[in-house]
Amino acid sequence: MKLVRVIALALAAGIGAPAQAETLADALTSAYNHSGLLDQNRALLRAADEDVAIAVSATLPVINWSVSASYQDPRPPGVDLITETATISGQLTLYDFGASQIAIDAQKELVLATRQSLRNVEQQVLLRAVEAYMNVRRELEFVALRESNVRLITQEFRAAQDRFDVGEVTRTDVSLAEARLAAARSLLAAAQGNLARAVEEFKAAVGRRPNQPAPVNAAPVSRSLANAKSFAVRNHPSVLESRHSVAAAELNIMRAEAALKPTINLSGQVSRNLESGADTTTGLSVTASGPIYAGGRLSAQIRQFMARRDAARAGLHITRHSIEQQVGNAYSFLEVARASRQASDQQVRAATVAFRGVREEASLGARTTLDVLNGEQELLDARANTISAQADEVIASYTVLASMGLLTAEHLRLPVQIYDPTEYYNLVDDAPAAMSAQGKALERVLEALGK
Repeated sequence: MKLVRVIALALAAGIGAPAQAETLADALTSAYNHSGLLDQNRALLRAADEDVAIAVSATLPVINWSVSASYQDPRPPGVDLITETATISGQLTLYDFGASQIAIDAQKELVLATRQSLRNVEQQVLLRAVEAYMNVRRELEFVALRESNVRLITQEFRAAQDRFDVGEVTRTDVSLAEARLAAARSLLAAAQGNLARAVEEFKAAVGRRPNQPAPVNAAPVSRSLANAKSFAVRNHPSVLESRHSVAAAELNIMRAEAALKPTINLSGQVSRNLESGADTTTGLSVTASGPIYAGGRLSAQIRQFMARRDAARAGLHITRHSIEQQVGNAYSFLEVARASRQASDQQVRAATVAFRGVREEASLGARTTLDVLNGEQELLDARANTISAQADEVIASYTVLASMGLLTAEHLRLPVQIYDPTEYYNLVDDAPAAMSAQGKALERVLEALGK
């Protein structure tokens, strides 16, 4: 428990850190810059971008080379025993009734869905940082409150002993004060443990230890509940992700239907005998092909994609209702927190007046030690309620922003370099070759990201 006390003192005094207290924006900035969860989902988005490049490659020529050596025995007259041949072949899809383009469009929709998933993860990271920040502030104030309470009850305990020594009170009064002091020390130990856990959560959410977290005002929330719900179902990343998933499912049905139609391919090759340097042969062909019977596989795929489309539509419906519920819950939480803070402020004022009066009356002999201890406990409870209500109000206000899809680094105007998901996509969307200038630039980008 000594370690916990050191943590509390260091946080309160700002030991080992700049004198200026950190703000919530500082914590959110660190969380955004150091989140492994964001890095993970950005990598998944880059993988989805490559799916577009893979789909685009189906519309481009495919060129291969081969070298072969053949042995013939008995050897025909005028023919070498071993014949070496080099061949370059190519193939290009001329027409497939739009199947390749539909595949590209479907992958683009999945990219857009993955971008919205990344936005949702960003909101989760920032909201966790808000909660961690406010919980550290809450527990720091609880520790300070409990320490003050221990000091005050210690004085009451000593005063009760002194009054007992002169015969003004009984042993019962002394025992009551002693019991309250033991309880206060137990609550102080619990508060210190809670602070240690809050610090560990802050480190996990933000990426470093807290440094004198400054007071925070609640985030401005000016929309009405109905307006917020309407905004959320149109702009929340979960809803947008579901919409893009539905669009991708629709395109996959069209892609499966296109597989029933014929495909026209152009193919050619050039071969050369490596021994003689002559005997070069060339060939060029156009082939039309299509399915006649596939054992019902193609029809089953169409039905399968239709079922997935229906599931995606149902998922969108569920997501819309879930987002509306989240907005309603967030607004309710915010209203409760505001009312609780206002009531707690009034409770603190009244409990302070009452405690001062009881203590003054006790000094004149009109109140017992138990009356004083009860009055002090009521004041302590009121102050603790105020601390919790203030923290809950801030958390609730940012939860409202998250429920509407607005808890992002861009909307909060954090001093960070905003991640642009289109930069990598624009490098790969036309499937650049590895040896091209664009391909080499892409390798440098990947090396930088890997570091």
